[in-house]
Amino acid sequence: MESEPKTKAPVSFEDGSTAFAHLSDQELNFAYWIFRLMNNEQLTGVATGLAEWAIRWNLPVSWAAKPTIFKVFCGGESIEESKGAIEKLGANGIGAILDYSVEGQEKEAEFVKTEREIIRMIELAKGRKDIPVSCMKVSGICSNGLLEALSAKRDLSASERPAVAALHQRFERICKAAYDNDVPIYIDAEESWLQDAIDRLVESMMARYNKDRAIVFQTIQMFRHDRLDYFQKLIAQGRQQGFKIGVKVVRGAYLDKENNRAAEKGYPTPIQPSKQATDDAYNAALKLSVENIDWVEVCAGTHNEYSCLYLTELMQEHGLQNAHPHIYFSQLYGMSDYMSFNLAAGGYNVSKYLPYGPVRSTLPYLIRRAKENTAIAGQMGKEFRMIHEEKKRRKAAR
Repeated sequence: MESEPKTKAPVSFEDGSTAFAHLSDQELNFAYWIFRLMNNEQLTGVATGLAEWAIRWNLPVSWAAKPTIFKVFCGGESIEESKGAIEKLGANGIGAILDYSVEGQEKEAEFVKTEREIIRMIELAKGRKDIPVSCMKVSGICSNGLLEALSAKRDLSASERPAVAALHQRFERICKAAYDNDVPIYIDAEESWLQDAIDRLVESMMARYNKDRAIVFQTIQMFRHDRLDYFQKLIAQGRQQGFKIGVKVVRGAYLDKENNRAAEKGYPTPIQPSKQATDDAYNAALKLSVENIDWVEVCAGTHNEYSCLYLTELMQEHGLQNAHPHIYFSQLYGMSDYMSFNLAAGGYNVSKYLPYGPVRSTLPYLIRRAKENTAIAGQMGKEFRMIHEEKKRRKAAR
């Protein structure tokens, strides 16, 4: 377990009236109902199992998902449907990171569609404080099989070579659009057997477009035991070659998938030996970022209270203003509002990942959120408790 902050934290995560002021009574009651259901581990297990089965057998699911879990964790099926969520976040000093959450595509036409949607997102965000950055998954614009082949550096087939050229061109067009519109783009991290190829793509675009400021951001998953060392080397490389470093620091996803694959294929797992080791590496990455804040722009993507408080302390110790332009805090839409809205009220830069897309295409994302909520039941329990207390506070104030 992580220790308490060593000094009085500059911000508190106990103010429910600030955390949920953006929710009407009806919205607060709906959130209470959803969180109550999701805190039931058995019920969540059954629901996610049914959703996975429905995806496999191509059964209709929108009727059940859209008015419930989709409504809580996604902005809508399109950018236009997400407008209300963007405006509500912006009114509370929180930026929306539009996340076109379509994954698992395999056809060229789908890759082209995703590229166009990402560029449309970037162009929409130009000059807007309420959409401060954009984001993407490289697996949204090429197949997982191609990324795996590139990461393993195996010989490519005749049919794969044109696909590699298309991937490079597509990725460069997206990064150039981000540069031309002065809208930073976060490149999501993916499974370790795909990540080496993504690292090379991101580093090449950093070197090209991050000369004056960070436009292209790498995502570093600290549950991998090699990533702190990677981050240190990336900073050294950037300083030596003259390009700024943009990083989104996360703990990581796909933990069971990583361990299971390593066991099946007989190689050492890339995952840290314990959660404590992951926590320590995460906080060390925050410290490294602040110590190199002249060269690094960082987004702390986390739902961990201690890490957020630790970063506010580091900023205070180094004499950095709350709204320092190189530092962002970020959480997922629908999660940890008690952290996001209190940080924003304290003058910090805060953003929320706001997924959108067709309900069926976003189901893998929604299933991960449901499982993640169950895995961090203590923290979700706190959010549920705070929503319950806010309901009581409002009732007593009438």
